[in-house]
Formats: sequence, structure tokens, C-alpha cells
Amino acid sequence: MRTAPTILHLDMDAFFASAEQASKPSLRGKAVVVGGLGPRGVVATASYEARVFGVNSAMPMAQARRLAPNAAYLVPRFGFYRSISEQVMALLRALSPLVEPLSLDEAFVDLEAGEAAWDAESARRAGERLRTDIRAVTGLTGSVGLAASKMLAKIASERAKPDGLVLIEPGSERALLGPLSVRALPGVGPATGDHLRRAGITTVDEIAEAGEDELVRLVGKAHGHALYAMALAHDERPVVAERETKSVSVEDTYDVDIHDRIRVGLEVQRLADRCVRRLRGAGLSGRTIVLKVRRYDFSTLTRSETLRGPTDDPGVVREAAARLLDSVDTTGGVRLLGVGVSGLADYTQEDLFAQAAGEQVDLLEEEHAQEEEGGEQTAPVERRWPAGHDVRHSGFGHGWVQGSGLGRVTVRFETPEDAGPGRVRTFRTDDPELELAEPLPLMTRDAGELAAESGQLVAPLPENRRPADPPVASAQVSSEPASLPKSRSGREGGGATSRP
Repeated sequence: MRTAPTILHLDMDAFFASAEQASKPSLRGKAVVVGGLGPRGVVATASYEARVFGVNSAMPMAQARRLAPNAAYLVPRFGFYRSISEQVMALLRALSPLVEPLSLDEAFVDLEAGEAAWDAESARRAGERLRTDIRAVTGLTGSVGLAASKMLAKIASERAKPDGLVLIEPGSERALLGPLSVRALPGVGPATGDHLRRAGITTVDEIAEAGEDELVRLVGKAHGHALYAMALAHDERPVVAERETKSVSVEDTYDVDIHDRIRVGLEVQRLADRCVRRLRGAGLSGRTIVLKVRRYDFSTLTRSETLRGPTDDPGVVREAAARLLDSVDTTGGVRLLGVGVSGLADYTQEDLFAQAAGEQVDLLEEEHAQEEEGGEQTAPVERRWPAGHDVRHSGFGHGWVQGSGLGRVTVRFETPEDAGPGRVRTFRTDDPELELAEPLPLMTRDAGELAAESGQLVAPLPENRRPADPPVASAQVSSEPASLPKSRSGREGGGATSRP
């Protein structure tokens, strides 16, 4: 069992909202809410200024607007957030080969495996250096927790928020855990928490007092043993460098229920195509096609079909999804649809007939699109201007969309380098001089330039800063330690949700 606090948990502070504030000078220090802006949208992230009004992640956007009517409401820019995340993850991998990303803004790091830390003092030094480097490279802040286990490191980073560092000293774990809610333990969600509460167990101390046998009786053998061990501050879960992808899926929630069966079918086909693109992008194929349907009354149905072999063929996935839809009653209306593929593999068992059929469908769709483009009766499609997204005007330069409607789009022209708010202009939505643009980087210098200037970017500690004889508790530190857990093969799972 590890005793030195060399497991690091990094959680970027209000990541999506902070990235938007950093890129838009007029929003710095203001309430910012990022998420779906439709009637059924939910909050992805709220800035700390918005949280003062009670706005939180996963809250319905309509409720957020009632609580903070004057906040800036923006559509997520996932490509932009992903580029920043890649910079942060690169800094983490400079610390250790064992980095376990949980999402775009959160990860565990085994500092001992990278010889970046071996005791409390060196771990704190590595954590502070990491926070400095993240700010230098991205302009954003992150909170760091350090402890002897993943569970405690995550609890420590929560206590460090925002923009702080908390290290849980060896020997203090039980005292820290005891008064916390049972929900602080991994695996205790709302249902398990309510079940324990009805049994009179609301704190971690009460879990320990209940005893292992009682917990097994209440929540089952596997979960009961695990909860009891964690209540005693025992968490042997290793940091896993790569997480195996279990499924690839896409889904859409609709602002208005879809009642037309033909429209539902077309949406399923479109989702199937998106799912296959994501599948191929990951270099994967799968055997099981899954359809998810949430109906007007919030009831959710899931149907699946397992093929003879793995596929990444769009025609095969479309046909399977269509067959699954035939078994679902959508009479009352549909509010959400999703298509997924599981049973993943790194190879494809070709079905030549299905592949040919898929190619034929693709060709027909392409021809249909060309006919529409060339047809004289086709009505022009109004360009969409998502709130918060980047634009460029031939005369005014780079800006972002403040809002649009009634044939007009309002743009604020400013860049991340500007010291203050930029000027605002309104245009027709079809203005030929205005177009969507790629986001500008938050920092004008890259990590290499900063490293050359400051010499402070994370790197293995020089030998003259390492202790000649590490303490016994850290004696396993080695470039190839036989006792360290081996990382599982596979690919990282792709969730886009983010927590603040």
C-alpha cells in the first residue's frame, strides 16, 4: 500500500466557462454559462461568477436563465476546449508516463512512476510547478489534489477549488474522511446514497461504524466490501494510462418533440452516420448496434442487435438502427434519439454486399444533394450564428457572436490579447463580408518558447535535486519498477461531458 502522497488529481477550474472568459475580454469577471441554449438545453459549465446566483452544471438552461438573467449564455466550442486540453495533458505527461484522463479537464497522475515525486515535499513542489506551468501555457487555472490514493487525491482537489493545492498528509486520512457525506466516496451515487440514508448512514464515519457485514447486506457483496475499504481510507486502484473504449455513441435532444415517423427515421439514419464517422476516427469497429429513444413522457427505451462480426460500414449500421427503430412505438413523440456501437474491435469483418449497399446509398445521397444545389426552386438556407462562436469580418477583423435573430447577427470584435472589451456591430445574417472563423489561441507563445524564457516548465528533476537515499516508503521508485501496475491496452474512452 502506497503511503507517500504521490497521486495527483488535476481539475481545471470551471473549464469551459474559464476558457470563454479568457478568449473574450468583455466577459472577464462576468457571469458566463456554457451549454445547450434550446428550450431543453442543460448547463455544461458555469463560471464562478454565475454560481453565486445558484447556477450549476447539469441544471436545465431555462432554470439557469431565471436565476441569472443577465449572464452571458454561450454554445460550447468543443474543438477549442479540446485544443487547450491537449496542452494541459502534455504537461501532465511530462511529469509521468502514468496519466489517466477522465475528461477534457480532469486527470490522475502517478508522480512516483515518473520519478517526479517520492515524498510529501517533492509532491507539493511538483504540484505547484504544474499549476504555474498550466497558467503560463494556457492562461487558465487548475486545482490540484495530492494524496496516497486516487480517492483521496480527488477529494483534495475538490477542497482546493478554485485555483489551489491541497495535500493530504499521511496519517490524516481517516480524520479527514470521517465527517464527509457518503456521496464523497467513489461509486456512491444518488440511488446508493438514498439507500444508505434510509438505513441511517449519512457520513463516511457511519459507514465504518456499520461494519463490513452490514454494508454487504445493504448494497451487495462487491459494493459493500469496496465501500468499507474506502471508508477506512484504503483505495488500491492504480492510475491507468489508457482506458479501454467500451462503446462509441452519439445522441441528440430535440427542442420540440418529433411526431413524424419519417422524420424520426431520417434522424436515426443521420445519427448512425455520425456514429460511424466517430467510430472510424478512432480506428475501431463494433458488433453490437444500440438504439436509444426517449419518448415524450421521459420514458427511455434501449434496443440492441449483435452482428456476426465487427463492422464500421455505414450501410450496415444504418440498416441495423432502422430495424431496431421498427420495434419502438414513437406515436406520442420523441424528445431524444441516440445510436451507438459496442463490442468494439480493432479490425473489421467485411460484409461486401452491405458495403456495396452502403456505398450506393452514399452515392444516391450525394447525387440528391447535387440536384438540390443545382435546382432553381431550392430556397436559400439561412446561415446559423451560434452564440459565442468565432467569426471574421473583412473590415472589422476577428470577433464572436453575441446573439442572432430576426435576420440580424450581433458581433463583438475582440481578441484574447485585448486589454478591454471590444466594439459591437450588427449585420445581416447573410452579410457576405462576415463568416465563421477558427478560435484564436489564448496565448501567443507556445510551451517551447515559454520554457526557453522561464525554464520553469515541468520536467524530471535534476539528479542533484534528488535525495541520495530516498526513504524506505519510496524505495520502489525506478524507471522500470516491477511492482508498478501495468497499464491496460486499449484506447481512451471518449466522453465530452465535463464537470466544472
